[in-house]
Amino acid sequence: MTGSATRIQRTYLLLMLGTTLAASFIWGINTLFLLDAGLTNGEAFAANAFFTVGMVIFEIPTGVIADAWGRRISFLLGTVTLAATTLAYYVLWQGGAPLWQWAIASILLGLGFTFFSGAVDAWLVDALHFAGYEGSLEAVFGRAQIVAGVATLAGSVAGGYLAQVTNLGVPYLVRTGVLAVMFVVAFVAMHDLGYTRPPRERPLRAVRAILDASLEHGLRRRPVRWLMLASPFISGVSIYAFYAMQPYLLGLYGDEGAYGVAGLAAAIFAGAQVLGGTLAPRVRRLTRRRTSALIAGTAVGAGSLVALGVIDTFWIALALLAVWGIAAAAIMPIHQAYLNDLIPPAQRATVLSFDSLLGSAGGVVIQPVLGRTADVYGYGFSYVVGAGLQLVALPFLWLSRRERSPADIRDAD
Repeated sequence: MTGSATRIQRTYLLLMLGTTLAASFIWGINTLFLLDAGLTNGEAFAANAFFTVGMVIFEIPTGVIADAWGRRISFLLGTVTLAATTLAYYVLWQGGAPLWQWAIASILLGLGFTFFSGAVDAWLVDALHFAGYEGSLEAVFGRAQIVAGVATLAGSVAGGYLAQVTNLGVPYLVRTGVLAVMFVVAFVAMHDLGYTRPPRERPLRAVRAILDASLEHGLRRRPVRWLMLASPFISGVSIYAFYAMQPYLLGLYGDEGAYGVAGLAAAIFAGAQVLGGTLAPRVRRLTRRRTSALIAGTAVGAGSLVALGVIDTFWIALALLAVWGIAAAAIMPIHQAYLNDLIPPAQRATVLSFDSLLGSAGGVVIQPVLGRTADVYGYGFSYVVGAGLQLVALPFLWLSRRERSPADIRDAD
């Protein structure tokens, strides 16, 4: 590996560390935060759904920005937007704002995350190709997931206990400060290597050209299409399952004010991320095709959700949470590597953003549906329903496998 490729990976890992740490300060308490602001279960998950609405609306435009203006600019815009909208959340919590105000803030919060999705991975892959890197993408994405897991572990535990000793708003202020630091880090260390800015032309014409090319290499390419169509069911259920875990585990624990337990749950998921990232290259070597690993991991995750739905013992539920997290984490780098190998550099950020868009679209529909299910039948039953929805992804993954793309059997070493 060249020194340049090493520096690129270190920068990527630092970006992942900082942004995940910032985000994770509230992951363990976000649902509790919304409920404390006076929202019902249904309204809290509706607010989360509006967040994913924002991601659906802005995924493609921000992906186009990353492809047309540069990945670095997209990342910097993301840090600024997320810092501002996180402060808006804090203000709404203090004022006990109505749902419509949370909806607006959540949509803009989604905008902030869309500046990251697609752009950061596209920056990494382009820069590694520029540096002549010939190693496994699964290994790089696996290391990034380990770093993200460590950051989630630190941030979620710190956020949960910080909320317990102060109040539920303080972690949101901490997140804002960390995002400000990451703006400076990216401004200094992140440079667009291997990226060629398209020729200057009228903005609308440039956007249309990028979108047309992205569709050509995205939904119109069969292996990519089927992989993308699986995303709404996997991502939508996963988002709900993670955030519903907070009140669900507190109910099993028997103390609705033990915010540290909510942070502990997020920390266990973070530990599962670390282990899953470590296992990803090994899991890949166990199967000839990447899609085989994706299918197996999705099935194991759905089975874990069913078990979570029928078990009412706190400590067993924690163990099942770990199994679910490991299954999801072990296949995520494989998904990233497979998709990146299927698409060309010029449209990479937009196509990756489109994949994220479809995952967010699943969250828009699935989160409020499962949140309402939890209101009526309880969290346990909502997890069983969520498992059934996640299994809908399996036929699409099988269809992607059936296309027998060379990217599906790319050397795992």
